[in-house]
Amino acid sequence: MRSKRNVWIIALMLVLSLVAAACGGGDGDDGDTGQNGEAEGDAERGGTLTWESEEFSFTGGFDPVGEYLGEAWGVYTNLLLRNLVSYKHAPDAEGNELIADLATEVPEPSGDGTEYTFTIKDGVMFGPPLSREIVCEDVEYAFRRIATETLVAQYGNYYEGVIEGLEIGKDPGKGGISGITCSGDKEITFTLSEPTGDFLYRLAMPAAAPVPEEVAGCFKRAGEYGRYLVSSSGYMFEGSDQMDASSCDSLEPISGFDPDREQILVRNPDYDQATDDYRENWIDEFHHVINTNTNDLEQRLDTGDNDIVYTPTPQTLRKFVQDPELEDRLHVYSGDRTWYVTMNLNEAPFDDINVRKAVNLVMDKDGLLRAWGGANQGEIATHIIPNSMLNDTLSDYDPYPSENFAGDEEAAKAAMAESKYDTDGDGICDAPECKGILQIGANVPPNTDMLPIVEASLEKIGITLESREVTDAYTPITTVARRVPISIRPGWGKDYPDVYTFAVLFQGNGIACEGNYNYSLVGLTQEKADECGIPLNNPDIPSVDDKIDECYAVSQGPDRITCWGELDQQLMEEVVPWVPYLFANVVYTVSGDVTKFEFDQFSGTGAWSKIAVDPST
Repeated sequence: MRSKRNVWIIALMLVLSLVAAACGGGDGDDGDTGQNGEAEGDAERGGTLTWESEEFSFTGGFDPVGEYLGEAWGVYTNLLLRNLVSYKHAPDAEGNELIADLATEVPEPSGDGTEYTFTIKDGVMFGPPLSREIVCEDVEYAFRRIATETLVAQYGNYYEGVIEGLEIGKDPGKGGISGITCSGDKEITFTLSEPTGDFLYRLAMPAAAPVPEEVAGCFKRAGEYGRYLVSSSGYMFEGSDQMDASSCDSLEPISGFDPDREQILVRNPDYDQATDDYRENWIDEFHHVINTNTNDLEQRLDTGDNDIVYTPTPQTLRKFVQDPELEDRLHVYSGDRTWYVTMNLNEAPFDDINVRKAVNLVMDKDGLLRAWGGANQGEIATHIIPNSMLNDTLSDYDPYPSENFAGDEEAAKAAMAESKYDTDGDGICDAPECKGILQIGANVPPNTDMLPIVEASLEKIGITLESREVTDAYTPITTVARRVPISIRPGWGKDYPDVYTFAVLFQGNGIACEGNYNYSLVGLTQEKADECGIPLNNPDIPSVDDKIDECYAVSQGPDRITCWGELDQQLMEEVVPWVPYLFANVVYTVSGDVTKFEFDQFSGTGAWSKIAVDPST
């Protein structure tokens, strides 16, 4: 979906439980890291890294304020943008640790926890065509853009009502956001409306990176600035130095970004490695190229014409798993992501919690995992929030257990017998509302391979589906008025390393009539139902807003993790909006020209600045 959606992994009907351990990457086999591009092991400075994919999965024309998918975030944070704080561009827990980037240090909040003051490093520059030092007003302007309604800040909710005086509507002008104060060019202070334990993580998101008003201010509509983006990091779009930024009228799109074809990034001459402790910048050029022929782009791994395949097909994955000479070129990482079946609490028969519990109990999760390709694609999910984000505190928690995760028909029927839709108490959903239920899924694997498994599971308790497999499954399930009862399409990954980025999926006050990601409509009220033009069929829909507010106010640390774990259990036992079935991995295969590979846990993509290729090829 909008939050770091992985490209669908086509089903490989093998259970390969040892792949992640044997081929996981991020284990130091590629040599130690280096800051200045010296030769390290097999890694050398130079060359071109080519990544071919079927599409650019962009939500906002590559304008940072409107982009909400990991593919873009990985390019931003590794190659093009620097935030006040960022991440180490590393895998696993290390990759989720905040570090100072544009700022000299990561500050502690002052007073009552509502003020954060940063000092901006000297020597950090915007690249061509501006070639000037970044100052406080450039950071402030990023938040003025977030406040500009026409630019469609996809996650503006993380800042509106949080930073004092920031409201989505229009650019309030320099100094117009009361909670952002510049003291000279190098000091910036954020004042919050209330303590917000994860505020520093929000400052590491791409929309919060500094933006030059003299270029970006020329564009007032969503997505326009993406083709004019000015770099603040180690790379820039090819042709940036040819752009005339003397006036808005003189600006022309940068030649290195064709939205229908390719992105070409080259080294930024105004970047100073001495100001950056975590990016390594091995390659000379980064090419992200559209190739709609999946088989072709995978075959080009063999020739070195393509260096990266993200989520390979079964044929390619099988080849890399079975050939010992290729295993070093297969990389598997935890994705901090949950895939799930969502049920609409306002639509029959899923307005009955006993039905929702029965669906959880009967679901053949082992079959769903096999449809995804087996254990190399992740581990079976028994609750909502990935274990990696709860420090494994719920790793043994499974409120709907079954032998080998294949479903417990007897327990499911016992739950169904308590439902109003089981008219004779025999464990079968026999009311008319149980037949021909609309289900929306994608028309590509693994959805197409999952569907028979889901249908067979639900038929055991009397539920039959009328499934529609479509190209764009998200539009109907994110449009409340479409009233979709159930969908096997959704997945969700973190926006930053805090559980709040999962909790937002269940906020009743966050339900939007269009572009809604609380698909289950947890916390739906009569007022919101009227606004969206639907009947409130279930007046007893539970709300977890109070629990979310409680956890939101807890400072970072074990108590916050405990609180979020309690929310997860409340959702699974008292609300039951989903059937979570997969804590997903991210899988890459690479060409033989890649001499060093790293994963960026934050964005869920390759850590592009830390990847090296053979410069002689």
